[in-house]
Parts: sequence; structure tokens; C-alpha cells
Amino acid sequence: MPEPRIEGLSHMTFIVENLDGMEEILVTVLGARKIYDSEDKTFSLSQERFFHVGATDLWIAIMQGQSLPSRSYNHIAFKFTAADLETYRQRIEALGLDMRETRPRVAGEGRSLYFHDRDNHLFELHTGTLPERLERYKQPPVESHS
Repeated sequence: MPEPRIEGLSHMTFIVENLDGMEEILVTVLGARKIYDSEDKTFSLSQERFFHVGATDLWIAIMQGQSLPSRSYNHIAFKFTAADLETYRQRIEALGLDMRETRPRVAGEGRSLYFHDRDNHLFELHTGTLPERLERYKQPPVESHS
């Protein structure tokens, strides 16, 4: 019998205190499109909304609940084209979100913008690909002289 295989990413769910606030982030920064709002109905654990994001069938669910108690480096990364870096930076800044540039990287890893939502979730917008990163990692690290 063949080994079962994951077909791809179905969806991501984020628990947020303010559904409207998270919707603003998803729509404004990621260009997401709302496809469902439970309003006062509860089919799952709490009120929820679903959004399509990107050019695939990827969808994000947000559910009302308590924010994460603290921030960490656990994150979700979305791929984007380097030519759109400034557009995404402006969108993040326009919402007053806590953003930071790419963490220190070796050349060839791509560029990133990181930002936290208001519930302590960390998002990354990243230009690189796994094959690019693996190719770069075949070379020795460049020593830092700082």
C-alpha cells in the first residue's frame, strides 16, 4: 500500500480578540478577501471568519478568543516578489503594526519583512525559496567582523 501523502496546506487558524482588527490586517496587508463570516452563529468554538489569501486555495480562519500571552519567533511566512517589498512595508506601516526588517541573513537567503498582529502572532513576508536557501547553505558561512 502506498504511503499516505500530505497534498498541501489547507488553512491556518488564528485566535484573536478583535475580529475586525485582524480582518483589517489580512485585507490591507495580505490582500485577503473575506469569504465567510459566522456573525452571531457558532459552528466551531466561537465566532469566526474565513479569508482567501494569495493565488492558491489557501485560506485563513480567524476565531474570536484570547490573544497569545507573549510573542515568540513561531511564525507563518508568505512568499512575495522582491519588487513588492516597499508596497508591503507601506501597508504594514499604515496600520501601525510592529514591523522589523530581515533578521541577519547570509546572502542568497532572500529578504523578509516581519510584523506582529495585535494578538502576538508573527507574520513574515519572504522573497526566498527553499531551493535557493539550500543552495546557499552548501557554501561555508561568511564570517562576521563586527
